[in-house]
Amino acid sequence: MAGRVRHLLNRNGRYYARLVVTKDLRKTIGKTELRTPLGGDYRQALKLLPGAVADLQHRIAIAERSIAGERRDNAPRYPLTAAQIAHSHYIQQLAFDEKLRKDHRYASVGIDDLLVERLRRAVAGRADDAELSTLVGAQIKRFRSAGNLDATPGSDEWRAIALALCHAELEALARAAERDEGDFTGQPSDPLIANAQPPEEPPIPVNLSALWEDYKASRIQAGFMKDQGRRQNPVIKDLCRFLRHDDARRVTKKDLLNWRDQLMKDKSAKTVSDIYLSTVRSLFTWAEENDRLPNNVASTVKQAKPRRQYGRERGYSYDEALNVLKAARAYQPKLNKTGRNEMPHQVAAKRWCPIICAFTGARITEITQLRKEDVRQEDDWWIIRITPDAGSVKAGNYRDVPLHPQVIELGFMEFVKGAAPGPLFHAAKDPQRFSTAASSVSDKVAKWLRRSNC
Repeated sequence: MAGRVRHLLNRNGRYYARLVVTKDLRKTIGKTELRTPLGGDYRQALKLLPGAVADLQHRIAIAERSIAGERRDNAPRYPLTAAQIAHSHYIQQLAFDEKLRKDHRYASVGIDDLLVERLRRAVAGRADDAELSTLVGAQIKRFRSAGNLDATPGSDEWRAIALALCHAELEALARAAERDEGDFTGQPSDPLIANAQPPEEPPIPVNLSALWEDYKASRIQAGFMKDQGRRQNPVIKDLCRFLRHDDARRVTKKDLLNWRDQLMKDKSAKTVSDIYLSTVRSLFTWAEENDRLPNNVASTVKQAKPRRQYGRERGYSYDEALNVLKAARAYQPKLNKTGRNEMPHQVAAKRWCPIICAFTGARITEITQLRKEDVRQEDDWWIIRITPDAGSVKAGNYRDVPLHPQVIELGFMEFVKGAAPGPLFHAAKDPQRFSTAASSVSDKVAKWLRRSNC
């Protein structure tokens, strides 16, 4: 059974050359795909297809350059071999010849014998670069604009393409001569043209943003990323901005290295390493493990960071801890920037959270997310439960922590009994917002303590 012809579309017996427009170019081009009608005859459509596809590729290449300039890796967008370029040009020339024959003025046009002789000399290898450029330089430029090649003029690759195009020109002229005699059945005799293999179907693009959303969903389902990736989302957006496309398949190690170097201009090595590169490395590792990408180009992209040095103890000194507890016990509500009194939960957070942290060793955000139902009494002990149901927990599991009698003596249980059900130290109502709200309150408490010189 014959395979589907690449880029050929059949709609109700009419044939079209069709090329899908990538998402990053749709706003510029204004369409999701480009089509060129090829008529209702299948054989005729096959003849016209290569030339039509080349024209569509040229339009896409122009759009790419208009939004991104030259591609960073200078790689061709739709690479073709010399034989494939020659075959495409041969088909385009035949289609052009057929179009011209419909014009009555074509009868007065003959084949240039001098051109034929020059092409034969070129095919025989007796033409220098200047002569080849005169003969087929315009064609090479057109295929380059279409994204089919990136050969440097004068290089061995460039000469191979130029010679292949000379073969195609000779074959096309031979068919034109046959047609002048009424023979429209001619086939290419040159093996370069006759045996050219069609280009392989390019891999389906993998949308980088969609890949990130799928990765997040898998992590959230597994019990991670309780904040919905709030900290990492800007990383993927920044990478897409830098790449100027959203296809994960097109990302190379060199792209990531260049991105890393760009980030280092205004970010610390720790931030680049622990947030930006770590996020992308995790994403591409997951994509490879789940067969979403063939390989992980980010696996070895890293950024060295200086070892952190400490000039003093990492925790509070005795005097600093004492100042924190004194500030918490003596705190009185104040007017905020709008001239209104602080919210009750903000006042409670500054009064109680530093004290509870001091007696339990918990992180500040684990306490600011505490709910009334997380406080219970067992026999003579009051216990708080630090649980991921209330927000974010560093170890991922709940733990029960007995409250020190001094916390009880300071009146914490009276505060809890008088509070409404739900969070004690933030005002969020939606459980999906608990983690973010608790983090916001803990930031405010930390800033308040710093302003208090604690």
